[in-house]
Amino acid sequence: MVTEFRGSITGKGLKIGIVTSRFSGEPCDRLLASALSRLEELEVASDDITTTSVPEACEIPRVVREMVDGKPSTFDAIITLGCVIRGETPHFDFVAGPCADALMKIQCEYNSLNILCPPIIFGVLTTDNREQEMALSGGDHSDKGRDCAEAAVEMAEWSIAPAC
Repeated sequence: MVTEFRGSITGKGLKIGIVTSRFSGEPCDRLLASALSRLEELEVASDDITTTSVPEACEIPRVVREMVDGKPSTFDAIITLGCVIRGETPHFDFVAGPCADALMKIQCEYNSLNILCPPIIFGVLTTDNREQEMALSGGDHSDKGRDCAEAAVEMAEWSIAPAC
């Protein structure tokens, strides 16, 4: 018989941190608004949500590390939101991959030290152009802010589930 463990999608009592890059403006604002809206639908109390913004995506890992360390408080999950457009310069290569790598390293480092790291949900869009940013931030194709909120609640619930 196959045993499956899966987090619930009810956020009552969860503390969620959100770090959003401001660099791309409107798409980032849309990601944050849809994440907050979905968290409310999932019964996460607004008093249990802490948001902060940073200038660009490359600053996200630093703030996430502070949040993992309990500054300003302890979180059950952390959502990262932002947009990085490929564009015509190598800026994309210096921001998108290193941001993702740094966030993964935070999770892996803490787990290897036997300290439970809250789930870190990667919601930094990596696109070729502004149109793709708009489509993925609640436009025609999807709503990644909403998707990240659901993932945060499910993973937080999964992480705090009783041991097998």
